[in-house]
Amino acid sequence: MDIRTVKQRFEIIGNSPMLHRALDIAVQVAPTNMSVLINGESGTGKENIPKIIHAYSARKHAPYIAVNCGAIPEGTIDSELFGHEKGSFTGATEARKGYFEEANGGTIFLDEVAELPLQTQVRLLRVLETGEYIRVGSSKVQKTNVRVVAATNVEFSKAIAHGKFREDLYYRLNQVPVFLPPLRERKEDIPLLFAKFTSDFAEKYHMPGLELSSDGRDAIMQYSWPGNIRQLKNITEQMSVLEHQRLITAQTLSYYLPHESEIPGGLIPTGGAAASNFSEREILYKVLFDMRNDINDLKQLVTGMMNSDGDFAHNQENAELIRRVLTPEGTVTLTPPASGSTSVIHLPSAAGLHHESSHEEVEETLSLQQSERELIERALKKHRNKRKYAAEELGISERTLYRKIKEYNLANS
Repeated sequence: MDIRTVKQRFEIIGNSPMLHRALDIAVQVAPTNMSVLINGESGTGKENIPKIIHAYSARKHAPYIAVNCGAIPEGTIDSELFGHEKGSFTGATEARKGYFEEANGGTIFLDEVAELPLQTQVRLLRVLETGEYIRVGSSKVQKTNVRVVAATNVEFSKAIAHGKFREDLYYRLNQVPVFLPPLRERKEDIPLLFAKFTSDFAEKYHMPGLELSSDGRDAIMQYSWPGNIRQLKNITEQMSVLEHQRLITAQTLSYYLPHESEIPGGLIPTGGAAASNFSEREILYKVLFDMRNDINDLKQLVTGMMNSDGDFAHNQENAELIRRVLTPEGTVTLTPPASGSTSVIHLPSAAGLHHESSHEEVEETLSLQQSERELIERALKKHRNKRKYAAEELGISERTLYRKIKEYNLANS
């Protein structure tokens, strides 16, 4: 099968050797029944690979079902995938087929497969190995013949090491690995993608297309595009609508491309026309949320190194670890960008950690929870309660956002 034909059929843009390699593997494995695991960063276009595999397989006339595992609440994921019987849980007013039953004879694409709970992973492994599954609330074993293609942006070695993903399931899914490179590793494709997107938006909005100046072309290729193709498409659409001048220069791009920052898990937006609505304080809140779990883990680790008398066990390894993670005052200092003030997160010093009062812990937790609630409310309001986009803005999965909405009772707010 000619790769050019595949790209034309599925509107895939690019001439990167790494992209061609991924497409070639997809076409070669399509006629088999082998499981395929697609790995790549968010926004690299992983959803195209399972469509190609299905289209060039013997299953092409059977159902193709795509499932976003990260968007389904943990309490209902088993029912969604494997179905349920009437009365098996509250709200189950009738029996329902699951995706594996609906896709029988065809292909099922499990996006964000690393988000599956461990219990569901056990069920999935059984389907892959034997083709058998049991509906929720039933004891009857049923059979299905489904080809599974999965995708993730997670490093499985870390997920397995932390006990979040089964190693046996990983090897069963990873019969044929496919890697989609990030946009920064296929820079030669960036102008081609930009030209495609600006042509599409010119037609959509009935306006002239955009063009890149020479310095604009250099700037768009030098940027690292952490959001990959999705980010490039969004920014191209913004410029198509907002810019009066159709020639895009490096200066114009600087208003839309956020500056990358060393702050964990985020980007600091510029002050241009497409800058994010998040203020510096909100960005700081997000950093605090990302750090909260690390700080709590650190407290537990340091507490665990104490002996029965409340002193640190004296060994060289512990002493070196403490020296690295605790300042003499037991604080971590964070200065927001372009701000004259300094925010200090108080982490108890080594000597006083064992005797820390519960009042301080409660006060810290409540403060962070309130900030977290406010940030989630703002993201939901900004995206008109569209959880997918709010979750992307916050840098969390849809399942995590769903859980937080329930936790803070934001469903009706």
